Amino acid sequence: MPVTEEHRARLLERANSLPLTPGVYIMKDRTGQIIYVGKSRKLKNRVSQYFQKSEKHIKTARMVAAVHDFEYFLCDTEIEALTLENTLIKQHHPKYNIKLKDAKSYPYIKITDGPYPRLVMTRKREQDRGKYFGPYSGTKTVYHIIDTINRTLGLPSCNRRFPRDIGKDRPCLYAQMGRCCGPCTGKVTEEAYGELITLAADLLRGHTAKAKAALTEQMYAYAEEERFEAAAKCRDTIQALDRLHQKQTVVASPETEQDVVGFFADDLCACISVFYIRGGAVTDKEDFLFGAERIVDEESMGTFLCEHYSVRTEIPKTILLSAVMDEEERVGVETFLSQRAGHRVTVRTPERGTNKTLCDLVSSNAAEQVRQYGLKAKHDEGVLVRLLELLMLPDYPQRIEAYDISNVGSEHLTAGMIVCEDGKFAKADYRYFKIKTVEGTDDYASMREALSRRLAHLEDREGAFSKRPDLILLDGGKGHVSVARELLAEMELDIPVFGMVKDDFHKTRALCTEEEEISIAREQAVFTFIYRIQEEVHRFTVSRMDAAKRKTLTHSSLTKIKGIGDAKAKVLLKSFGGLAGVKAASEEALADVKGISKADARNVYEALHK
Repeated sequence: MPVTEEHRARLLERANSLPLTPGVYIMKDRTGQIIYVGKSRKLKNRVSQYFQKSEKHIKTARMVAAVHDFEYFLCDTEIEALTLENTLIKQHHPKYNIKLKDAKSYPYIKITDGPYPRLVMTRKREQDRGKYFGPYSGTKTVYHIIDTINRTLGLPSCNRRFPRDIGKDRPCLYAQMGRCCGPCTGKVTEEAYGELITLAADLLRGHTAKAKAALTEQMYAYAEEERFEAAAKCRDTIQALDRLHQKQTVVASPETEQDVVGFFADDLCACISVFYIRGGAVTDKEDFLFGAERIVDEESMGTFLCEHYSVRTEIPKTILLSAVMDEEERVGVETFLSQRAGHRVTVRTPERGTNKTLCDLVSSNAAEQVRQYGLKAKHDEGVLVRLLELLMLPDYPQRIEAYDISNVGSEHLTAGMIVCEDGKFAKADYRYFKIKTVEGTDDYASMREALSRRLAHLEDREGAFSKRPDLILLDGGKGHVSVARELLAEMELDIPVFGMVKDDFHKTRALCTEEEEISIAREQAVFTFIYRIQEEVHRFTVSRMDAAKRKTLTHSSLTKIKGIGDAKAKVLLKSFGGLAGVKAASEEALADVKGISKADARNVYEALHK
């Protein structure tokens, strides 16, 4: 319910009393929940604009209509306000603010520590001696980069561990073909291998020219020493780098290292595209799409840049923007990023020349992403409207939650919950429940426990569980629906519930209530949509159950060994990356693990090699 004009006038009067100093403001709705966080170098001017009778963008107008109260914090400088704004957004996840992907879900490339380091993909940045690069847009990009660098520099991609496995087995096919430098042969010194890793690090930073210069210098040095085979390897690597560069989209001079940020928005969606240019070529790109409720405009670009680069290990010296940023805010963002990067970072909007063309190119990419989003949203909306009509729902099913139960006998009872928002899977909201109170294989009781635990959190003020579903779908028939509706009645909740019925071939057949089945066979779009939901919730639930099963089986196989309890089993599995790694380890390697005695190592080795 929107606030009255009288209340809005009181908010405007209060806003006009604010000082003309930097600060952060927090907008709240009637329940006291924070729905928007913003900053300004002049609090009075910025906050009062929201409550004046002036024409606003539809997204901003929607947010203002929900504002019941506001709070503010005074700051000494604009960069202090910028930092506080980012902190509050991450803490409260306001409905109308830009929200980027959780840093934990980004993939990185890690160069491991040790005498013969490797390039590996990881999602965790640990406080170790490894070197981290990224994050990258996805694991596909990460594995492609690792594979390309390994091929280009001849780095090993096998599972052998060096120097432990040097000389133990004959060289693999890659070493025989010249695709790998062959540390397993013992002919590659740690120093020589380290030089390759240094080149790999330069390539990951985008310093292709630097890597080529180092190789060229090394090639001439080897030639002077008449080490012609080594010089030829340098020459081949330089040629491989040239071929790699030719495959990339070259958009600038070879020494160019900068990020280009483009922006496009309409009433339905907004997109911020980022192209990462290293060595004059586009090495990666990301598209950040924000739905209709998010306020994304030129004024929010500073917040986006600070949050985006807060998780990145490499920040270039130049960031180009297609949007024009307020001068004082631009300076604040530059200061923030420079402090994080450890070198001066310049943020600017070019008005002409090659850089302006680049910004236009990235903006066009953002516009195309918005267009594609609009086409898909139109289709998804049509499906949801038809589903509303078929099921005679009271409200448009914007948020759909689907549940499934999986188990192995009476063990590892697991309930999975997936979420579909506006026709798209919201994987960040997926959850699973380890069933605790049910004995045996009672699917109905398990479903009741999972639903009761989930719905008990509807009164939470924040988090995925605070969102009320418009429709609940259960992977089951009339019995499951009956159990769910009985629970909802007890909790005094009015949420539509339907079962997803499968045929004899375990494929979606219909939706059902307690009394009847509703055929969707002739509704192709609805049928496909429900089928995808049923397959996704089944996949998610089974994968969680299998993970729990594997963990128990792996763990228990070690704890059956004399002297190995839970703590030692965990240490061993972590040290060697799983049971296969423990089996492959020598007795000496096992004894080198902290907390594992020589007697423990002997027992483990003998037990796993019977």
